[in-house]
Amino acid sequence: MKYRIYVDEVGNSDLGASQDPNHRYLSLTGALFDLGYIDAVVHPRLEDLKRRFFGSHADEPVILHRKELVNQRPPFESLRNPDVKDRFDRELLALLRELDYTVMTVVIDKLEHQQRYQVWRYDPYHYGLHVILERYVLWLKRRNARGDVMAESRGGREDRRLKDSFERICREGTDYLDAGLFSQFLTSGQLKVKPKANNIAGLQIADLIAHPSYRACMARREGRSLADNFGGMIARILEGGKYDRSPSGRIEGWGQKWLP
Repeated sequence: MKYRIYVDEVGNSDLGASQDPNHRYLSLTGALFDLGYIDAVVHPRLEDLKRRFFGSHADEPVILHRKELVNQRPPFESLRNPDVKDRFDRELLALLRELDYTVMTVVIDKLEHQQRYQVWRYDPYHYGLHVILERYVLWLKRRNARGDVMAESRGGREDRRLKDSFERICREGTDYLDAGLFSQFLTSGQLKVKPKANNIAGLQIADLIAHPSYRACMARREGRSLADNFGGMIARILEGGKYDRSPSGRIEGWGQKWLP
């Protein structure tokens, strides 16, 4: 079986903005899927949902974006009808609950990162990807499986830097994992970078769960209950059985990781 982890972000990697409470945190979420399952189940079910609610067509596919869905912007204006929105929300929650996937989320406190490491200030996005890759490779190792990595495109220069960072990790390993493990369990030493406009089901799922997962990590970190809203409902689905977890069932450090 070959797997792929689809990575999406919440926030930005600008350390200069870390003093601003609205830009203090960066979160990366990875959604892990069996590639055969993506093709046979996830993509068809997602396309059916988009076709029925938003008129998506193979020639002009609708791409799910959480922000546009929340704000009911075209092509999601049908959600302005409360009855349609209620049906869509219920079907989307059911889909996220029923699909077979695993989630890993890393949250970086950029302010603490900047204050703690006066010399070493690794780019927060690359730092987060570094940590997710370690967990992904260990996840593959436990299953004696192989997989690759796909991230959403962030632009030409950023994509190149990200690909270089990924290749360096695969080539040199990390402080915790030898390079041999990356070559053994990753099918490629190159990061796949695609825009969501390519209608990639895994990236759209990652986009839908990334913000709720980030908020869930924040809530648990601060000892609060999950929010009583749609994002909180998604977070409960993730905690209920989607996050990676230890053999004893612990999510912290496995499906959720706080840095530094």
